[in-house]
Amino acid sequence: MVTGNEYAHPVAARREPSTPPLFEAAVEAILGMSWRSELKVEEIPAPQKIAPYAVAISAEVAVNDAELGSGRLVLLHDPAGSASWDGDFRCVTYARADVDPEMVADPLLTEVGWSWLIDALERNAATYSSPSGTVTAVSSRSFGGIATDPPRAEIELRASWTPAVGSGADVVRHLRAWSELLCLTAGLPPLPDGVVPIAPRRSGTWLR
Repeated sequence: MVTGNEYAHPVAARREPSTPPLFEAAVEAILGMSWRSELKVEEIPAPQKIAPYAVAISAEVAVNDAELGSGRLVLLHDPAGSASWDGDFRCVTYARADVDPEMVADPLLTEVGWSWLIDALERNAATYSSPSGTVTAVSSRSFGGIATDPPRAEIELRASWTPAVGSGADVVRHLRAWSELLCLTAGLPPLPDGVVPIAPRRSGTWLR
């Protein structure tokens, strides 16, 4: 598991002997990422058929052991480029969190949810293009034998964008934007300017 304070296992990544140096730099950026303490990040299997190279992580947003939200991020790379991506890298993300049931009735909630992604990218100077996605807000109420269960509501964002990647530092900007998106979705504000997450203790080697 990869947490905000340590790396017990490497993040899963699909690599070949001829892995492009730029993808290697992206992998190293994820390995060395300093996550907020509220994020519990771990490796997940990367997709096998979407792109020649891929790395994937998931995260839970938790405060005092109470889970507030969750999400995952896949970074895809095709050295030959992809017309549908308008580039050779693509970020694909999913984020969800429980919200106050009254919020779901707000017709602007989905627009606000999309703005969390765009604002996070711009606030972290993460250059991007071709963003797309959906934001869904749903509520549920129990009946019959479980009628006493409280109403539930959640917001879910599925999105992708093409990051401008020329170095590992560029990847870090997108990782920071993604972590900020997860926290915003879960109701946590961005870190104040000048506050830096604790650097992780690195260990292990990358899995193929």
